[in-house]
Amino acid sequence: MTALFGTEVAPGAVHVPGWLDTERQRELVAACRAWATGPVPMRHTRLPLGGVMSVRTVCVGWHWQPYRYTRTADDVNGARVVGFPDWLRELGREAVADAYRDPAAGAAYAPDAALVNFYDEAARMGMHQDKDERSPAPVVSLSVGDTCVFRFGNTENRNRPYTDVELASGDLFVFGGPSRLAHHGVTRVHPGTADPATGLRAGRLNITLRTTGLSDGRDQP
Repeated sequence: MTALFGTEVAPGAVHVPGWLDTERQRELVAACRAWATGPVPMRHTRLPLGGVMSVRTVCVGWHWQPYRYTRTADDVNGARVVGFPDWLRELGREAVADAYRDPAAGAAYAPDAALVNFYDEAARMGMHQDKDERSPAPVVSLSVGDTCVFRFGNTENRNRPYTDVELASGDLFVFGGPSRLAHHGVTRVHPGTADPATGLRAGRLNITLRTTGLSDGRDQP
């Protein structure tokens, strides 16, 4: 992967446009399609108060359900989620090294969970924090498909100040350090902006890599 200079949106939050080449995007699309078919299928996550998320999600390594991680998808079908592949961990290390221009930070990065979200043209993601992990390691976000408007906010609340960033197919966004718990969300998806050469003709895939900080084989209490 070629190192590119990105834009610092906030301290510790870096946007690197075009980080993934077309071949790597195709590989990610193929992997996501395989994960989406099981052992735990892609689904709309149901929230504790009864709401249903408009994105569809499948997990790798650890299963996320609001608001905890487990090895088995007890809110779906009880199956154990697919293991976290070494190649995806290496991709995360490259991402951190390039975004922060720091090979040591990349080498130290050890993600063990991925959330794969699929957005159709009507899907949105409300402002939220990624705070169910015990580790303060950065979150790596990879985009494939339709361009979206990604709203990156502050650590105190869901309101201003925030910055709207257009994330296109192949873009990388990494947030850690003082921005690790910043609120963020997706306000809209621009349909028809996907490149068919990636293997995804419509919609947006977002793959986010996280370090849970949980011991192997032990569920989060």
